[in-house]
Amino acid sequence: MRIVSLAVGLLLVSVPWLSAQVTVEVLLEQDQFLRDESMPLKVRVINRSGQTLQLGRESDWLTFLVENRERSIVNKLGEVPVGKDFLLESASAATKSVDLMPYFDLSQPGGYTVTATLRIKEWNQEFTSRPRLFEIVRGAKLWEQEVGVPSAGGAPEVRKYALQQATYLKQFRLYARVTDLEENRIFKVVPIGPLVSFSHPEAQVDKESNLHVLFQTGARSFAYCMINPSGEVKARQSHEFTQSRPALKIGNDGKIIVAGGMRRHTAADVPPPAKKTTNDPHAPKS
Repeated sequence: MRIVSLAVGLLLVSVPWLSAQVTVEVLLEQDQFLRDESMPLKVRVINRSGQTLQLGRESDWLTFLVENRERSIVNKLGEVPVGKDFLLESASAATKSVDLMPYFDLSQPGGYTVTATLRIKEWNQEFTSRPRLFEIVRGAKLWEQEVGVPSAGGAPEVRKYALQQATYLKQFRLYARVTDLEENRIFKVVPIGPLVSFSHPEAQVDKESNLHVLFQTGARSFAYCMINPSGEVKARQSHEFTQSRPALKIGNDGKIIVAGGMRRHTAADVPPPAKKTTNDPHAPKS
């Protein structure tokens, strides 16, 4: 056993070139997140080893370590799902996307680092990324309301909507938070857009327990979102201040609508804007 251990030890220290042939990078689109907000993270693996790698056959082929500012390890709440096995040819790269937030206890605001470790069993080697810094912030609550959600064969379930404001890169951002009544279970924290400092978001809940939010994003621009009790964005629109200011109103059919101003269609609309059709035979084909 001692001879085997020594051989493994020699293997681990005698092939430093491997670390240059396989690299692991952690990529984040932003470095600040609201508590419980989805935290999409990408791990890019670059293979320059000269041979094809078979990754993902073991459950621990890709693991994550999160530490706080004091270098203490953050408690894991579960194993991050990293998918099935695949082949990565030499001179190529692969990217794995995960949501880190549900699997680590990031309930305390502050600075953190995350590193990813790739394990190649055949080589008895591990390759670790450089630590990636990020911050968890606590948002300011602007509004909240309890709503009832129908349940099958029982009393309605009570949930709570809340609007929170946080600052990122000197810009205010608005979030919608969907929880149970005691805020112990988090269904979703949804970033719904930037807002100006003088904006006073309007919020109303319709008869189907959907949340409607209208808020100002610029001098004359407004954004509207409708979110269901599961935290899904079912509608997103842009509106402009014209002769009148956009506002949430109840229509003749009892539905909540944006009245006043003028709607501006954009590629970010939910649902997306319908494509224009034409009967002109000379029009360019798409």
